Amino acid sequence: MFNTVPYLISELESMQQYPKNLYYKGSLELLSRPKISIVGTRRPNPYTRSMTNELAKKLSYAGVVIVSGAAAGVDTLAHQGAGMDNTIAVLPNGIDIRYPKANTELITSIEANGLTLSQFEPTFEARTWSFVVRNEIVVALGECLIVTEADIGSGSMRSVEYALEMGKQIYVLPHRIRESEGTHKLLAQKKAIGIENIDDFVAYISKKTLNTIVDTPFIAFCRTFPSYEEVMTKYPKEIFEAELSGIVDVRNGRVVVV
Repeated sequence: MFNTVPYLISELESMQQYPKNLYYKGSLELLSRPKISIVGTRRPNPYTRSMTNELAKKLSYAGVVIVSGAAAGVDTLAHQGAGMDNTIAVLPNGIDIRYPKANTELITSIEANGLTLSQFEPTFEARTWSFVVRNEIVVALGECLIVTEADIGSGSMRSVEYALEMGKQIYVLPHRIRESEGTHKLLAQKKAIGIENIDDFVAYISKKTLNTIVDTPFIAFCRTFPSYEEVMTKYPKEIFEAELSGIVDVRNGRVVVV
């Protein structure tokens, strides 16, 4: 027996047709929090890999849930950067199937700590068309859409079409000439805004959603002005990454949220 979401998700009402059923595994609480969708190529270049991970990580620390499609490449990087407990993976197949197989561990971890969703019946295997259908949900769930790298005619550009139809703001990473020609075209046509500085972008998103953002447990703890030793004992991995990302700072032996 597989569970279906027991209520309407308001964000999905922007879809051409609301899903007949929506199966899930994980925490539905993530649906009530601010969400941003991140998509892109399955074969990202080194720059895209680094920037996608940093972007997802910093948005996650700011309290934003990252939505993506559990595919190889940018999707995987977005989920990993967000952390398994702060991401939603929308699947192109039945909720009981791990696809791609290389992401079996990733999807299993998201099920246990975050949230996976699928509008397809259990045992349904992904088809070419089901990826496109999946993309509409990915886009609908997010307040906006970020495309970190995409070629013209790619699945990510179909996601862009959904975003435009839904009236959602689109953001892209700037790339060199002859790289990510899809996002170059969006910028040239003024259909997207370039993210020139990740910290400034995260600060803008945080300010925009200030009244709805819910701190992660780590950030909430840091807002209590704990000692560095206390944070190291409770969140050793998180404090290390947050310091590197500039999310927190250590002042006079105390941890503060920047």
